[in-house]
Amino acid sequence: MIPSALPDAATFDAAALRADFPILQQQVNGHPLVYLDSGATSQKPRQVLQAEYDFLTRSNAAVHRGAHTLAAEATDLFEDARTAVARFVGALPEQLVWTAGATLGLNLVAYAIGNATVGRGAPASARFALTAGDEIVTTEIEHHANLIPWQELAARTGATLRHIPVHDDGTLDLDAAAGIIGERTRIVAFTHVSNVLGIVNPVAEIVSLAQAVGALTVLDACQSAPHLPLDLPALGVDLAVFSGHKMLGPYGVGGLYGRSEILEALPPFLTGGSMITTVTLDEAGYLPPPQRFEAGTQPIGPAIGLAAAVSYLQDAGLESVHAHEVRLAERMRAGLVEIPGIRLLGDAEGVERVGLWAFDVEGVHAHDAGQFLDAQGIAVRVGHHCAAPLHRRFGMTASVRASLALYNTESDVDAFLDAVSGIRTYFGVNA
Repeated sequence: MIPSALPDAATFDAAALRADFPILQQQVNGHPLVYLDSGATSQKPRQVLQAEYDFLTRSNAAVHRGAHTLAAEATDLFEDARTAVARFVGALPEQLVWTAGATLGLNLVAYAIGNATVGRGAPASARFALTAGDEIVTTEIEHHANLIPWQELAARTGATLRHIPVHDDGTLDLDAAAGIIGERTRIVAFTHVSNVLGIVNPVAEIVSLAQAVGALTVLDACQSAPHLPLDLPALGVDLAVFSGHKMLGPYGVGGLYGRSEILEALPPFLTGGSMITTVTLDEAGYLPPPQRFEAGTQPIGPAIGLAAAVSYLQDAGLESVHAHEVRLAERMRAGLVEIPGIRLLGDAEGVERVGLWAFDVEGVHAHDAGQFLDAQGIAVRVGHHCAAPLHRRFGMTASVRASLALYNTESDVDAFLDAVSGIRTYFGVNA
């Protein structure tokens, strides 16, 4: 096992922890790399890389299919990973479905509900069937992955899609939500943390509104899982998704959490091998969850890597990680508001948030600003961040986004602020 540079949670030391992340040791364009794009994808510690490498070089085999030694070892590692990742989000192993990521998880749910609409699945799945006049509710701040699947489901079923609006400060309009979520609402899908605004949304209030009318709740936890202690059952949501590559883990793996009675009632989405009980030439019977939703060869190595990632986050201490990132975010905000021509999105007072700021640079396109920062070794995100409707709400087509993780330091923030202060001058825009 590789020794870890993880600090004690009480004395969080991101500078020491960075030794676990090989990519952070390099220079970019002649400058030390300042990586502020963890909201798009996080960097991976060597413990995660080693876990995948060890599996591939010692135990690589198909799971649940073979009687030989390697197959048994691979199956044990795969299911142990499920247990570890499920525990990380407060769930039981049978409540965690492996997916290729959050986008697939959300599509799985939307298409499974669509299959219930056409009469597939167990009799219990009839509770999910949608018809014309039923309503699906999302919000104005959603990532496209938690918007377009519901658009498509509405188009296939005749249901109506409605949206909870956002205030000018980036907080959701809960008064409007109370009027939108009503007796025809069947599904309420919303994000835990906006990938543009960084605000932690009021899950309890939204779940309460949905439960009052018997609506299914679906939570996008991609931007909360790496940054906050997460207990999905305690949040009261019916279903939730998260993505491994945003939480120090590998690409190509994520999780779909579901309350047991929900997963047991949902019909499958993908079908094929490994998710069946019996098959004839004319029909098939399906396994119980989670295997019912895991057709074909699964992301075995990535799942094992994700288990190593959640172990790393747990060793760091999510409370300490969150506190560290919030301190850095406050330092970043204090510097940004002092720079002329910077407009922050989601700069609400008195709300919980993660370490993420999106902003506009007056007179400079976001892509130009991003290229200027990249020339100084600073990696940020530019564009609409797969949230075009939200940008349109704020009268913008694109923004610059700086997102923090547990491996960022005060020197990262200071280098970023120093560079941002020179953007408008470089492009000849008067302060």
